[in-house]
Amino acid sequence: MASREYPDHPRVGVGAVVLWEGRVLLVRRGVAPANGLWAIPGGALELGETLKEAAEREILEETGITIRAGEPVFTCDVLVRDDDGRIRFHYVIVDLAAVYTGGEVVGGDDALEARWVAPEELPALSATKTTLKLLRQIGFLPPPDQPGE
Repeated sequence: MASREYPDHPRVGVGAVVLWEGRVLLVRRGVAPANGLWAIPGGALELGETLKEAAEREILEETGITIRAGEPVFTCDVLVRDDDGRIRFHYVIVDLAAVYTGGEVVGGDDALEARWVAPEELPALSATKTTLKLLRQIGFLPPPDQPGE
């Protein structure tokens, strides 16, 4: 398996946007990049997996719940350089819409915590900028008050 840090090529990350009873499933990441921040759960696509298979596997590993993954709803680049300008992380992330099908949420694998989060709870959490952008784009959160937010 290719290294997460200082890779020799971009890696594909897959996440799932799971909405249930007016809340979204988030995890507090336990690994870099974004260690300690709240984000859409997901992980690396494995050789031979479809995006849907990867999303369903990763959500089960990180949160303990089962989902049925749907179509892509958001894509982004994560490119992090070190102090010397070398590429430390490079991901192309594809987030899929997903439907909750069962299980109790518990953080596991690379997630320090996992939970259902209501829109009004998000300001109190340290979420990644990409997660906030995604949640605004799908209408879960209102648009930012300030340009560039």
